[in-house]
Amino acid sequence: MTFNWHSDLLTTATALDKHYKNTQNVRRFMHEHCGADFRFDRNFMAWIRSGTPATLGDVVDEWRRRQPVIEDPRT
Repeated sequence: MTFNWHSDLLTTATALDKHYKNTQNVRRFMHEHCGADFRFDRNFMAWIRSGTPATLGDVVDEWRRRQPVIEDPRT
């Protein structure tokens, strides 16, 4: 049975497969794990579809890694 990206429960252990879809379910998951600033862009989507990530946890980690470090002006 194929995973339903629209309605099945997503976790950081959810494996990406060739049927991966960028659904509202995935967007909600990413917002939950990455925050309100999460956005898909072309480069990030290309990385996801490249076959590199194995799980949604890998996708979360990569998005966080790509975010610029904002230094605290008080330091």
